[in-house]
Amino acid sequence: MSDFSGMEDLLQDFLIEAGDLLSGVDNKLVDLERTPRDLPLLNEIFRGFHTIKGGAGFLNATELVSLCHLTENLFDKLRNGELKVTPTMLDVILAATASVRSMFGELERGLQPSAADSSLMERLKQSVSGKLAQEPPPAAPVAPKPVAAPPQPAASSSSKGPDWDAYYQAITGTSPAKSVAVAQAEVVVAEAAPLDHEELHVSEEAAQQIITAAVGRRTTDKPGYQGPPGGRREGERQRDNSIRVDTARLDQVLNLSGEIGLTKNRLTALRSDILNGKNDTDTMHALDLAVSQLDLLVSDLQNAVMKTRMQPIGRLFQKYPRIARDLARSLGKDVEMLLEGEDTEIDKTMIEDLSDPIIHLIRNAVDHGIELPPERMSMGKPEKSTVRLEARQEGDHILIVVSDDGRGMNAERLRAKALEKGLISDEEANTMDERQSFNLIFLPGFSMASAVSDVSGRGVGMDVVRTNIQKLNGSIDIRSEQGKGTSFVISLPLTLAILPVLLVCLGDQPFAVPLSMVREILPIVPKEVQELGGHATMVVRGEVLPIVTLASLLGWPQDVVPEYGVLMQSAEQSFILAIDSFAGREDAVIKSLDDFRPKGVAGVTTLSNGQIVLILDMKELLTGLGENRVVTRAQLLLEGQALHAA
Repeated sequence: MSDFSGMEDLLQDFLIEAGDLLSGVDNKLVDLERTPRDLPLLNEIFRGFHTIKGGAGFLNATELVSLCHLTENLFDKLRNGELKVTPTMLDVILAATASVRSMFGELERGLQPSAADSSLMERLKQSVSGKLAQEPPPAAPVAPKPVAAPPQPAASSSSKGPDWDAYYQAITGTSPAKSVAVAQAEVVVAEAAPLDHEELHVSEEAAQQIITAAVGRRTTDKPGYQGPPGGRREGERQRDNSIRVDTARLDQVLNLSGEIGLTKNRLTALRSDILNGKNDTDTMHALDLAVSQLDLLVSDLQNAVMKTRMQPIGRLFQKYPRIARDLARSLGKDVEMLLEGEDTEIDKTMIEDLSDPIIHLIRNAVDHGIELPPERMSMGKPEKSTVRLEARQEGDHILIVVSDDGRGMNAERLRAKALEKGLISDEEANTMDERQSFNLIFLPGFSMASAVSDVSGRGVGMDVVRTNIQKLNGSIDIRSEQGKGTSFVISLPLTLAILPVLLVCLGDQPFAVPLSMVREILPIVPKEVQELGGHATMVVRGEVLPIVTLASLLGWPQDVVPEYGVLMQSAEQSFILAIDSFAGREDAVIKSLDDFRPKGVAGVTTLSNGQIVLILDMKELLTGLGENRVVTRAQLLLEGQALHAA
């Protein structure tokens, strides 16, 4: 039985509002570290904790009220000048916000929050009284610390599996020997367990990183209450499907709906007149005007409805300064994070899916890109480094740029490392240009780290980034200059609900392929088709490209020689898709196939003539292209027809 029976709506509203408020407080705390005497900033943070405390009081969340009240008292003294902000005090305050966020997770599951860690409460009380012992910032690491192999489970436990006693202790309470950071980190690990069948063990260095990563996950998974009686198991999280819409946009949708209704009435009247034999010139002209007006209104309504899905990307950006700050501090680096284009709007569903990739890129920039302060100063750079997160709209795409002013990337070293790990051959390494060398970091298992540390070295982060971006029909590009820094440029469509496609045909049957992959359309000239390694190929501006027939991808028989080739490019490869004909470009409204989705089909759309067309998932189709379906030159040109055509 839920602890909040009859208060579900109030709880959900509190979690959404307080979650956003807490993310804003985290950002302001990072700003406060740079300007510790900023009185307006101190007042804003004080009001943030005060507002959260007030909402928690309505829900009778006593432990949350106690934690917020103690933190509020601390900020009251700070803003009155009785205390001064120190880095150690700020660490305690940030640990308090992490504990508040953990309590939000318990509220989301319909449970009253458990008490905050006693050592955290004690350090907060010491801070309020001015007796908090000052600790020096963590020293800059000389070399990555290897992660020890996980301890073997005891004989009484199963041969493989996590240490459930440790999990229970991390979830229900912590031992006095554990620090606040370690205790909170173990709770996060416990939520994600089991991972690699390892026992629960978190080091001091890794603790803060796990917590900050959890900040991203928990902000992405916006709280939305559903009690256990509704079917969701206790502790199970769900994706937030709600959205905030400006009332002005809803008013626009309502007005357009009203105008469409009036136009419909006008068309109904004209239809009646025509059926009664009134088909003079004025009536036909009035009909033409009414249809044109309806077409315009429907287009405006579609655009207005699409805008209701758009949200400022700043709601995603606001949690990253905290993540960058905590990671930089643990590595002994001085990093300032700058945000630009926070008002840029993007599809709400994409905002949620972008959270993890951007976290990976920021961690990569701080860990690998940014040099330690002594190294920066020896190179004539300022001691404080900069990581910039920027969003802007260019045409029908959104660009998100994560850049740093660090050491940059060395293409030659990247190729050498990929060769050492056996990820590429000598021949591939010799033919790679700089851009292709940079893209090696996206290969599974690639890492420049000499040893596995708590932060990096396993070679999985950047592979995940590219995979997640491609799922959003986007692309990622790298620009880097040695000694000056690196930029990762993510290009995404404005929305996932509408997809620009090229209609290609096999015989009379059209199919839709994403226009973002299409570079150009070429005629297939039989005498220009060559066979290389058993593959049909064509040379396009000096580049040898394999030819893949759409028929072979779909497993259809090829009865005629394909006349056209669509030059397509993905992050992994470029190829020519051989087709019979094409039927132009369309902006497809994607309809998913939830109950039954054939392999290689991303969804369906309906054309203006009412015909239903499959939208092809080219990546999935290419993955399933086995050697027995590779097209040779003879198969492509169907020998007899090719000779006749020649």
